[in-house]
Parts: sequence; C-alpha cells; structure tokens
Amino acid sequence: MKVICFGDSNTFGYDPRSWFGGRYTPDSRWVDILAAETGWTVYNMGENGREIPHETPDFPADTDLLILMLGTNDLLQGRSPKEASEKLMRFLSGLTLDPKQVLLIAPPSLALGEWVSSQQLIDNSKVFAQYCHDLAQQFGMSFADAGKWNIPLAYDGVHFTEQGHKIFASNLLGVLK
Repeated sequence: MKVICFGDSNTFGYDPRSWFGGRYTPDSRWVDILAAETGWTVYNMGENGREIPHETPDFPADTDLLILMLGTNDLLQGRSPKEASEKLMRFLSGLTLDPKQVLLIAPPSLALGEWVSSQQLIDNSKVFAQYCHDLAQQFGMSFADAGKWNIPLAYDGVHFTEQGHKIFASNLLGVLK
C-alpha cells in the first residue's frame, strides 16, 4: 500500500530541541513508525512551518491513502479557526484523489508554552478541530481528532515529544484498523 503523509513539522518529525530543523530519529517519528508497523510504503511530505497551501499539489494517482494534518501554523500566524478552515476547504476542493482515499486529521490542541502564550490560541485549536470534522463529513473523507489522543507536547506548546510521536502512531494505527 502506498501512503502519503502531508503536513507540517509534526509530520516531518521536527525535534524542537535541535537547531536548524533537526528531526527525531526514525524510531521516534510517527510516519516512520506507521511504515514499520504496517510494512506499507509511506512517504513523509511533512515540512517545517507549512501552512495550508493555497494550491493543492497533484498527489500521484496510485496513492492508496493520503493522510492530511494541517492548520496549526495557520493558527500560529494569527488566522482564526474559521479563516484556517476556509483555506482548508479550498485545499480539499482541489484534491484529485477519491475522498475515500483521504484521512483528515485535526491536529492536537496547542498547549501553553514558549510559542503559545494565550489561552485564545489553545481555544482556537480546539474550534479548528471541529471545523476539520465538519469538512471531512462534507467531503466524505475519513476523520480523526488527534486532540483526543493526549499527545505530549514539547516546551513550545506545539511540537510532539518523542513519546508524543509514539502515542500519535499508536492511535493512528487504531484508526486505520
């Protein structure tokens, strides 16, 4: 099975303790854990700082599953949950894959930390998750809310810890079964 994971730094496996965009080791990144546990060919298309793109990439037609987790950076850049969801709706509208081949994941809620200094950002991340749920229903896509998975976040309030990646992978595997 060919799987593409498209997202931001938490998909990339960014280690917030590193300098210049370093990553956790493969055994501590949810995308690599997914590949190891399933034997699937899994492509990591995570990118540090990625906001919801204005243009939808042409994902290969032979993709069996597209896992999308986007929106955190849009909120961090000051977009409201509604604005971020409107961007996500335009992005999803541009997908050429069958909606049944797409799993939309609402990112985990933000937490107080060096990058998150206001309760409003945390609340916005929770509201955004509901918008993601509604969009998945509207488009006929599968949905998971990582905000319900109790993902441990690093000191910045945004990035998964190594244990967070493992918990994310475990919950994702449960969703995919």
